Amino acid sequence: HLPRPPKVLGLQARALTPQTAETDAIRFLVGTQSLKYDNQIHIIDFDDENNIINKNVLLHQVGEIWHISASPADKGVLATCYNRTSDSKVLTCAAVWRMPKELESGSHESPDDSSSTAQTLELLCHLDNTAHGNMACVMWEPMGDGKKIISLADNHILLWDLQESSSQAVLASSASLEGKGQLRFTSGRWSPHHNCTQVATASDTTLRGWDTRSMSQIYCIENAHGQLVRDLDFNPNKQYYLASCGDDCKVKFWDTRNVTEPVKTLEEHSHWVWNVRYNHSHDQLVLTGSSDSRVILSNMVSISSEPFGHLVDDDDISDQEDHRSEEKSKEPLQDNVIATYEEHEDSVYAVDWSSADPWLFASLSYDGRLVINRVPRALKYHILL
Repeated sequence: HLPRPPKVLGLQARALTPQTAETDAIRFLVGTQSLKYDNQIHIIDFDDENNIINKNVLLHQVGEIWHISASPADKGVLATCYNRTSDSKVLTCAAVWRMPKELESGSHESPDDSSSTAQTLELLCHLDNTAHGNMACVMWEPMGDGKKIISLADNHILLWDLQESSSQAVLASSASLEGKGQLRFTSGRWSPHHNCTQVATASDTTLRGWDTRSMSQIYCIENAHGQLVRDLDFNPNKQYYLASCGDDCKVKFWDTRNVTEPVKTLEEHSHWVWNVRYNHSHDQLVLTGSSDSRVILSNMVSISSEPFGHLVDDDDISDQEDHRSEEKSKEPLQDNVIATYEEHEDSVYAVDWSSADPWLFASLSYDGRLVINRVPRALKYHILL
């Protein structure tokens, strides 16, 4: 049982990401959202052996953080979307930052060491959005060299090249949502499949797929949800599968080759669902967080890349085991809710898996509470064995 963290941030927060380029240490980055105080990025280290959370604080004085994402190639580089007020107008901007070298790999401060001073972030470059409007999110090319990013701003999808040492972001190409009504992107994900040439976006109740080479639309799922779509994610192992969630309290799973109906719908939350995340290694494990203040871990095995469980090669099976394994593999396994986590007392705005430990995940509620949990051990061994 992991420690029940107090409100580890001390400030309101809604932005969370694993430190994507870090594959050894368990480390998350959290961005605060305070109107009264200077905002901060907390580097959260989870010390697995001693069950302790350590943190370092970076100052992010430009404004409250709405979205945070980490470079897939460089542990020290991250992007934020933040609110800036100028001429009494609020604009959501985006920038790429570098943390101090000594913090890239965390620290071993004692968790209650309040004397440690906050350090500053180095600004690498702004994503200039004067012509494009409010930035909703910044996505890094998966498995990339950290030089290609896509940002969503109002109704624009913008592909940027970060020049040498990321000191400048050059707009390489863009596309816009056309049509009537309030067209604004709320979120997006860059697919790890198709040589990283596809991105999916959410705007209002619609999901769209885009080809990043031509910046043209490849599929469109209208009325994917009854209300606003909040988030989406790609199955890491099945190239046409994607999950979405929204204000209709539902989580839906789609096959982008046939978008007339979802493959599956989950209705376990009782309020808006803010986040959906596939486990990076075992795609049957799906994490969701909601304004009902719960985090739900679901086992979506029937639509996973291993619907019959872990199949063993024939060569590995001796005769007496033959019969057993055939029995095991005939029926697809049943989908179910593995666990519901109730440690939060406020809306859970973000959930995400560790990039270092496939069985560990973090969740963040608006009151600044960060909770770290594990996939139950029995299920872990069931999946592995």
